[in-house]
Amino acid sequence: MAKQQIKLGLVGFGTVGVGVAKILQNQADLIAKRSGAEFTVVKAAMRDVNKKRDIALAPGAATTDWKEVVNDSEVELVVELMGGTDVAFEVVASALKLGKPVVTGNKALLAERGEEIFALSAQHNTPVYFEASVAGGIPIIKTLREAFVSNALVNLSGIINGTCNYILERMTDAGLSYQDALKEAMDLGYAEADPTLDINGWDAGHKAILLGAISYGFLPDPAKTYVTGIENVRLEDIELADKLGYAIKLISVVKPACDKTIEIRTQASFVPQTHLLAKVDGVFNAVALHGDEVGDSFIYGRGAGAGPTATAVIADLVDAANGSKGFLPYNATSYTVADIDETETAYFVSIEVKDEPGVMAQITSLFSNQGMSFSGTFSNVNPSEPDAAMNSVSFITHKAKLGTLKAALSDLASLDCVTNEPTYYRVESFE
Repeated sequence: MAKQQIKLGLVGFGTVGVGVAKILQNQADLIAKRSGAEFTVVKAAMRDVNKKRDIALAPGAATTDWKEVVNDSEVELVVELMGGTDVAFEVVASALKLGKPVVTGNKALLAERGEEIFALSAQHNTPVYFEASVAGGIPIIKTLREAFVSNALVNLSGIINGTCNYILERMTDAGLSYQDALKEAMDLGYAEADPTLDINGWDAGHKAILLGAISYGFLPDPAKTYVTGIENVRLEDIELADKLGYAIKLISVVKPACDKTIEIRTQASFVPQTHLLAKVDGVFNAVALHGDEVGDSFIYGRGAGAGPTATAVIADLVDAANGSKGFLPYNATSYTVADIDETETAYFVSIEVKDEPGVMAQITSLFSNQGMSFSGTFSNVNPSEPDAAMNSVSFITHKAKLGTLKAALSDLASLDCVTNEPTYYRVESFE
């Protein structure tokens, strides 16, 4: 049987772009045998065509102008790997208008401007593929679109940012401060020179938006998506979490709420040490899924890097070669993102206090007035030194709405015994 010949244009020839080109060359026979397609890079746009790279392109293939790639009559399929949201949008939009399918790993672009991109995709009947945009080498998008096509999603919870996971692991296992763990991650190349989108949670937040889109057929509004990072995680919180049988992880959650709303959020959370997500270390990613028919599934693997991300890109190339339709929003009934204050979990709360009689009674009464109760309370007093000063109290609440917790914490400001702004974390149950 004759093999299908497909000519590619790459826009972005950094770590991942080079990785894609190398795998296409090194694994050409394997890919052709398994997919029936042969892929050739005929044009590649990059910042510096003179930079030495350990791969050779065809003569005349390298350019600094992305328009030369998209507009090249030989290029049948465009791969966007440049990052950013402005020029990258122009690249994707131009390709779609020319009827050229697009493969991208750009989660920020799709999360922020996906509505425009998917509209163009539908208008020009030209698909967009983006497996590489979420969790690198973990085929989470294919799992949701294909393997779970017959299942309604009950819960998706994942660690989908390796930088934050590495930092939190080093704080937990080595007792490093947040700043020291961040510096180590940057020195090892696990964090970008500007790690802002990693540590403030938005790298994972953009990915969660895309997982919500795949799962529910509409693109969640980033402005309504709740995202916080790990900048305020304290070493003492991690130490106490460990003593209580939890690990602190940056967790992204996507699941149905009620009345055509979905809960979509990303934040540092308490995860029971008995749960598989608590055991995910280093820069690895993992997603725990629960479908209404299949039950529980767990997917684990490398979330970034040239090899894993390029592998996901090439999987999309094969889908394109086989005529897959890619993703188009399908939900005729409009879903919305649930108000974060209406979402419910248990919470760990830590409060700095003055050491004086009646502190716990005041705090307990205040929370009770908001209809909240505790499943356990803790203090920093050493049982062997019962007369030692108490300067903080911590407790785990029963499940409540976040808005209720916020009201209780706001009321705490009226107590003279409270000396600082309280700290709180969600306690995930993965229900």
